[in-house]
Amino acid sequence: MSDAHEGERLQKVLARAGIGSRRVCEGLIEDEFVTVNGEIARLGRRVDPDIDSIEVDGVKIGTKPGLVYYLLSKPTGVVSTADDPQGRPTVVSLVPDTTRVFPVGRLDTDTEGLLLLTNDGDLTHRLTHPSFGVDKEYLAHVKGRPSRGALRTLREGVELDDGLTAPAKVSLLDPSLIRLVIHEGRNRQVRRMCEAVGHPVQRLIRTRIGPLVDHSLKSGEWRSLQPAEVRALERATADDDDD
Repeated sequence: MSDAHEGERLQKVLARAGIGSRRVCEGLIEDEFVTVNGEIARLGRRVDPDIDSIEVDGVKIGTKPGLVYYLLSKPTGVVSTADDPQGRPTVVSLVPDTTRVFPVGRLDTDTEGLLLLTNDGDLTHRLTHPSFGVDKEYLAHVKGRPSRGALRTLREGVELDDGLTAPAKVSLLDPSLIRLVIHEGRNRQVRRMCEAVGHPVQRLIRTRIGPLVDHSLKSGEWRSLQPAEVRALERATADDDDD
């Protein structure tokens, strides 16, 4: 815990994290919406963002300086690693190299769509650990036209070589276009699920990660997350007891 006479004023740290203006942040503190290390904060409180755990209305905020968050629209042919022994292009090579970042989870080489890269280890853990159950949405262009029975199997769970998949949200948008929402992160899971019901994937695109959606981001493009988006990710994983 930081010394009360050291560090930065709490409202300044909250404002920098994108919660609102300093005046708004002061109001949140006065109304007892803000806690520091589990205790209700008071105006005048000083904090050390590297040490103190700060929450607004029960949601932890990312306040540490130096944290970056990039949302990338991954193209096909790019591997979801920081380095590749085979010399293939990596997702890390598509974003700024001013700060060392790592992909949150993976998309296989042939899969395209949204991928988050960051140096925030805590958020990475929350988004990738299966116990947090963060939804990922995909559009799968498949071979053939899935029957109602095939779609029902995808919804209820598919028996794969590493066990039964969890129930998924599945809808047929076009004769050969399926929208799937899953919260597990098994290797090539969507491809294996579709293969198992007799409809191999011909093209796969991830369109959503939890609350993150950006239909305007073109293949190969990236952007930094807005503070509100980082808070939304924190909120999406805030119910877990691993703190």
